[in-house]
Amino acid sequence: MNHVLFADAALTPEGTLGPYWLRIVAGRIVEAGHGRPPQAPDEHITDAVVAPGFVDVHAHGGGAAAFTDGAVSGERALVAHRRRGTTTMLASLVSAPVSVLLDQAEELRPLVKSGELAGVHLEGPWLSQEHRGAHEAEVLTSPTPEAVSTLLEHSAHDLIRYVTLAPEREGATEAITRLRAAGFTLGVGHTGASCGQTREAIAAGATAATHLFNAMGGLHHREPGPALALLEEPTAFLELISDGVHLDAEMVRFVWDYATRNGGPQRPVLVSDAMPGAAAPDGRYRLGPVEVDVVEGVARRVTPDGTLGAIAGSTLTLSAAVRESILSAGIDPARALMAASTNPAAMIGIDDAGRLLPGGRADLVLLDPAWNVSRVMHRGQWIDDAEG
Repeated sequence: MNHVLFADAALTPEGTLGPYWLRIVAGRIVEAGHGRPPQAPDEHITDAVVAPGFVDVHAHGGGAAAFTDGAVSGERALVAHRRRGTTTMLASLVSAPVSVLLDQAEELRPLVKSGELAGVHLEGPWLSQEHRGAHEAEVLTSPTPEAVSTLLEHSAHDLIRYVTLAPEREGATEAITRLRAAGFTLGVGHTGASCGQTREAIAAGATAATHLFNAMGGLHHREPGPALALLEEPTAFLELISDGVHLDAEMVRFVWDYATRNGGPQRPVLVSDAMPGAAAPDGRYRLGPVEVDVVEGVARRVTPDGTLGAIAGSTLTLSAAVRESILSAGIDPARALMAASTNPAAMIGIDDAGRLLPGGRADLVLLDPAWNVSRVMHRGQWIDDAEG
């Protein structure tokens, strides 16, 4: 296929909305430019905004399927999110012994090898007991040199792009240094670290906040905690779960404004933190070993006495996060689209997704005037049954 697409409004590589065209061949963008194309387009988009396919760097599943259950289940989750505009994903794994996590990552190798999955995110087990959220307390440990070596020497280490840990854990600074040197993105999360400990983690190579404010010590006038250090670091990427449940819209707006003034619009990163109940009906699901009930779209851990406890992931998709950010938090549409595409791709070092540039994959999302996803292109082919 040699297909020229022209949009009256598209997210340009510079982060603005304007006329833009693409030439697509064999699932890749081979030419692109501002304004009108040099020839009559094969397709002219007049009634929607065109954006790069969304990039979700923190998701545990969706479509009633979990990444912890292997490639078949992982493919179901990918399809559920893809239909809603997310064309690039990391598979987030819930805390477990490192050896178990590496075996789970290995089971996802077929999806990574085929390019369906961008890699794996280890959310734990090096997390805080006090801020563990839905993670099982008994599997949380410190990143000992031996544990880090196990990760780096295992055959599955090449599948992993992103690791979340708590800086206050013994050995965390050394672990961050070693893992960063091996090419991983390091996120600070599920943590009660002090502001100083967080600054040390950033100096050692941590570059991201894992779901900022959620499962971490908040801002306090005598104990500023990790959030302050992460907000003030101008190069740190800031994950935000913009669903109206995990974060109030006013907090989303505050973080966005502050981060943009202190570093630039490339800092906010919208994530879903989706569990299997995303893009699926209310009901009971599992997040790793934990039972979770989804009631009116909110996922909460089921406690031993059968009541609902801590929030356990979300039922969010990035299309919904974009819409929530624009309509509830008042985020500029171009900036919200960047946070769902360009910024997360940069956070984990992917250069062929997130921007409409030659050499990139022909993954596109079309959004209607209400910011619902109306159509999705994956590898140069339209998915006709897209859902917003």
